[in-house]
Amino acid sequence: MSAIINPFIRGFNHLTTQRQLVITYEDDCPPAFRPLHESQAHLRDDEIRQHPCIFCDSFALITEGQTVPDVIEAQCTGIGIVRTVVYAVMANDTGHPMHVGDTYSAESAATLIHRLHFMTGHYSRCWEISSAHISRQALAGLGAMADIATPSGLLFEAFRLPYSHAVGVKLIATPWTSENLRHITDQNATQLRQEHIAAGLPGSLVNVLHLAALADTRILIFDPDAPALEGLPLHDHG
Repeated sequence: MSAIINPFIRGFNHLTTQRQLVITYEDDCPPAFRPLHESQAHLRDDEIRQHPCIFCDSFALITEGQTVPDVIEAQCTGIGIVRTVVYAVMANDTGHPMHVGDTYSAESAATLIHRLHFMTGHYSRCWEISSAHISRQALAGLGAMADIATPSGLLFEAFRLPYSHAVGVKLIATPWTSENLRHITDQNATQLRQEHIAAGLPGSLVNVLHLAALADTRILIFDPDAPALEGLPLHDHG
């Protein structure tokens, strides 16, 4: 399960902006990218560009016209020039930081984040995929659940689409991460998976539902005529 790249994940989550200094130092070294030390966060971009600096692995400090405390200066072993300032747009991919791209002003970064956020609502929260991604037994079980009016109590509900062989699932309280589930139930993600298995759900269905829910999908439709989703196993319904 952990080795599978989740094919339901689209877009970027938890977008933030980081102001980064682009520093050149030695002729045969590539530029270094460092954030400005918090003690100099008030400096404008024009007070940073083309100014000498000192830096370490974690931050940089402008030295021209600035007073740098000895205790902070002692942490810096690099000396260079700030060639420009970029505003890096960063995302969080299931707990791991991801560099989306660089812009050259705070306003441009804010515009990019606004557009990536799709402020009119969430997108890619509804998927129509081939029913061959779950076993025949799982598909039949979903159909039976859809025909029963009683809620499942398993953080998802099945439903039928009229005049169609498709079966849909509404996922509840997504994403199914331990952090999010703690605010809603007394379970973590592993315990929810174990509950689904204990309830008799086939493994193929459990895997697909949890991958989709981890990507904050809300509606998942299994249709025999829908295309396969690359990256998901297929089952023979022959």
